[in-house]
This record gives sequence, C-alpha cells and structure tokens, in this order.
Amino acid sequence: MSAFAEPLILYCVLFLSGLLSGPAAGPAVFSVSSELARIFLYNIPSLALIWYLLFRTKGLREWGPGLPRLGDLLSLAAAFPGMVLTGFTISAVSSMFPVVPESFRAEAPGNASGWLVLIFSCLSTGYLEESFFRFYLHRKLEDRGVKQERIILMSALLFSVCHIYEGPWGCLNAAVAGFLLSFVFVRFRSLHGIAFAHGLYNIFVYAGNSLG
Repeated sequence: MSAFAEPLILYCVLFLSGLLSGPAAGPAVFSVSSELARIFLYNIPSLALIWYLLFRTKGLREWGPGLPRLGDLLSLAAAFPGMVLTGFTISAVSSMFPVVPESFRAEAPGNASGWLVLIFSCLSTGYLEESFFRFYLHRKLEDRGVKQERIILMSALLFSVCHIYEGPWGCLNAAVAGFLLSFVFVRFRSLHGIAFAHGLYNIFVYAGNSLG
C-alpha cells in the first residue's frame, strides 16, 4: 500500500472537488475571470506541485518528458480521434436512455478574447490531468514495481471518479478516455501528445456546445 499512498493523497488534494459536486442543473456559464482564476490559482500551482514531487526524486532528464518530438505527434494522432469517437459514441448511446440524466454541459465563450482564454484553460487542464493521471501515476508506480495493468486500471478509475460532476455518462466517457490515454501513453511514452489531445478534445466539446 505504501506505493499508492502519495498518489492517493495527491489525488484527494487536487481532484477531490469533483467528488463533492453533483451534476449541474443546467449549462455552466462561461466567465473569463473565473477561467483566469482557475488557470493561475489551480492549474498552474497544481502542475507545479506534481512536478515538484517528481523532481524531488529524479531530474527532468531521468523522468524523460523532454521537448516535443515525433512520438508526440503520433500519440496525438492516436489519442485525439479516439477521444472524439468515444465522445460521439457515448453521446449517441445516452440519447437512447432518456431516464438517465444528461452529461454536464459547459457554455462556450461569446467572443474572441473568451475563446483565447478558454483555449489556454483547456490546454493547461490537459497538461495538468495528463501529468497526474498518466505521467505521474505511471512513472511513480512503475518505479515501485506495480504491474502495468493495475496502473492503467487505477488511472482510468480515478480519472472517471473525478468527473462525477458530469453525471453518469460523463463518468463513463472519462473512464473509456482514461483507458485510451493510458494505452497511448504506454505505447509512445509521450506526455505532450496526450496532453494536447486532451486539451484539443475539451476545446472540441466547447465548440460543439456553441453550435448545438
């Protein structure tokens, strides 16, 4: 259990808020000031904490995220379409079960400056969540000798649970996306690719909501 202690504590500190929120009654209203506050008061400090814990035991070169490379493009090309296909599939299936509450919907920005803030917010969120759920969990637990299958399962389940505020379909979407992103990470060992895929998918969702 000692191998899981630090990851679970860090998970509770950074992502417990999702567990304490219920599904929203309607679309969440977009606010530039709220997004900027979330970026600078939550996303960036949380990223700093994750990487501090990593660098405390090894250097950047030993952890190996490095600069973007060809493998990052390949992982982006594998992860992003897979996430979009997953989202469309779950959306189609959910429409067949009207009794089950719909997934959480977020309102898109109404102007160019709002979209610029949103894009930065989505990309920083992608880096934050992939840094923890894929890079941090996989690297730390591999170092402790935990089997890859257990790490993938733990990563996907924790990722799903912290999206509980999105409702049951949002949790299912997060679980499937979590498995996909973990498999892509294991295959390519690419943080940048899956982080960009995650961020682009979030932008895609907002764009779809603006058209819907």
